[in-house]
Amino acid sequence: MKRQESVISAISEHPPGTGLFAFFRTMTRPERDTFVACAAGWALDGMDFMIYPLVLGTIMQVWHVAAGRAGLAATVTLLASAVGGWLAGFLSDRVGRVRTLQLTILWFSLFSLLCAFAQNFNQLLVLRTLLGFGFGGEWAVGAVLMGEVIRPAFRGRAVGSVQSGWALGWGGAVLAQAILFSVLPPALAWRAMFAVGVLPALLVLYIRRHVAEPELAVQSRARRVAAHGHPSLWRIFAPDILRTTLLASLASAGAQGGYYAVTTWLPTFLKTARGLTVIGSTGYLAFLIAGSFAGYLAGAWLADRLGRRALFLIFSAGASVIVIAYTELPIPNAAMLVLGFPLGFFASGYFSGLGPFLTELFPTSMRGSGQGFCYNFGRGIGALFPTLVGYLAALIPLASAIAAFAVTAYAMFFLAAYALPETRGRPLDDR
Repeated sequence: MKRQESVISAISEHPPGTGLFAFFRTMTRPERDTFVACAAGWALDGMDFMIYPLVLGTIMQVWHVAAGRAGLAATVTLLASAVGGWLAGFLSDRVGRVRTLQLTILWFSLFSLLCAFAQNFNQLLVLRTLLGFGFGGEWAVGAVLMGEVIRPAFRGRAVGSVQSGWALGWGGAVLAQAILFSVLPPALAWRAMFAVGVLPALLVLYIRRHVAEPELAVQSRARRVAAHGHPSLWRIFAPDILRTTLLASLASAGAQGGYYAVTTWLPTFLKTARGLTVIGSTGYLAFLIAGSFAGYLAGAWLADRLGRRALFLIFSAGASVIVIAYTELPIPNAAMLVLGFPLGFFASGYFSGLGPFLTELFPTSMRGSGQGFCYNFGRGIGALFPTLVGYLAALIPLASAIAAFAVTAYAMFFLAAYALPETRGRPLDDR
């Protein structure tokens, strides 16, 4: 009750605004703690996942791994995250968002550390698979948690701003790469990269102990307990919700398939097709990451201003054009350096609307399960793209393989988003 009164007081003292960070003015302390915790968790997610693409070329050389098989490690991580995200979302509907969140971050931090001790590629493959279960669960639960804490008018900006933590984590991974590959031989530097992936978990776990369970979720769970029943794991496939589940899954698959086709192989593309060293490619990745961060923030603002669907349609079309230009046009390295900014901008910005969009599509009783499945089904399908790019690169240039799969994915995203309803401003129920 006191928390509700503090929210009402904050709103009355600071009326809603249209600026990107206007929601900060009306946040209570528990809401801010939730925001910081989820942003830090998503940054850690981004860092742990992006470590592998950054060391991919080194691992291929050290262990003499072919491109298709090397891409398989990224694929199995994403496939495992598809299962882990769905199960974690379902678990969060049963036992709570915050508790499940803590379990997922402990899980993937542990397996990031264990990857540093892999003795061959098969061991690394198994460890990356296990890491994927927690990796998928963290986003699914964190996005639901943020979506339920923030009011509808600010949901796109708040959840989208949390999404920008991925770019910060990616930047942290690139910084670690630049430092570690400068002071260590490649055969040790890639192991140190995986070891770094465990350190931020300690801080994030501490923060998350101070995050309260959303009242909406507490009330919904109490109602289900009183009625002696919870929706089953398969409820999201019932006739009344099936169309939403299928289209949202396809949209997620297109969004993530394009992203992973580009980001998994881009460091290797810069090294092999452009002749850049690990250190030399750092500046190119910095432009890409800066564009990605700006895209997340712009997407967060546009999700509330223009709506979720408009954001998806504009950015998926923009990403297709930029990917083709980046990979297929005969441009000098200096021009490619600058082009990295719009590539990161369009290839990342639409994610800011995806979290609130999925939150608004499902009722509270199955929100974790529905959002967890759709987003992570998208990861599962998107997981195939890094492997397929690797195998296709044996037949055509790597740049063309990246472009082919990325544009196909963005087209799928565009069409599925067009078929789904607009959800901007939709209030959440406690069903």
